[in-house]
Amino acid sequence: MKNATEILNWYKLAGIDTITADEPYNALQQDTHSETTNKVTDATALRPATTLLAQENATACINAKEECAKASTLSELKNILDRFEGCSLKFSANSTVFGDGNPNAQVMLIGEAPGADEDRMGKPFVGRSGQLLEKMLASVGLNRKDCYISNILPWRPPGNRTPTDGEIAVCLPFLLRQIELIEPKIIFLLGASAANAVLNNNASISSMRGKLLELQLENGKKINALASFHPAYLLRSSAQKAKSWSDLLRLKRYLQEE
Repeated sequence: MKNATEILNWYKLAGIDTITADEPYNALQQDTHSETTNKVTDATALRPATTLLAQENATACINAKEECAKASTLSELKNILDRFEGCSLKFSANSTVFGDGNPNAQVMLIGEAPGADEDRMGKPFVGRSGQLLEKMLASVGLNRKDCYISNILPWRPPGNRTPTDGEIAVCLPFLLRQIELIEPKIIFLLGASAANAVLNNNASISSMRGKLLELQLENGKKINALASFHPAYLLRSSAQKAKSWSDLLRLKRYLQEE
């Protein structure tokens, strides 16, 4: 039988950080469950349209934008991110995984979130996905040192679960500020989650592939982007590698033409 601390730690690692009632109850005791259910119903009826959690998330987003605006270099931005505590993912992750690579890169690659290897080493794309990504870049004459690599989230979601919209919203200002500071010639978006977050849309990766996309930054500048499959997806679906190869060739042509 696990003790209370072990159970709470398990919930934390599973990403469960919100209670749904004012008091805990034993589901096996019908009378207690019924009484507590009534309390929850009453509380729900009085709950304001904007929940406390939503308010906290909105405040964290505003704070993130304000803090990011203070950074004039990547080093300053990294220090701000290290101190930032507006996202609960930070407290379950082992490392803050900031961007890595050439700060003057023409190509910036963006994925979704760190995995277990990245969380352990504190660098983006260092696991199996990273190894495949390096091979993909080499196939068109690029290497990791030529590029700047980052993720939407700087912290690993517990169990590699899908990030919530709130987590993405809070962390996105740090990524957008990296883009503003680096000013790459083009962004290569790896996977639908990364593309949707950066471009602020809900399009499928299949509908975005093969097109020259555009990101409008808050400073008024526009940066072109291409979307392709995430290397982790390609490891599971090798049949899609041919499409990814065509996306890489399109990236190469763009760099040669511009």
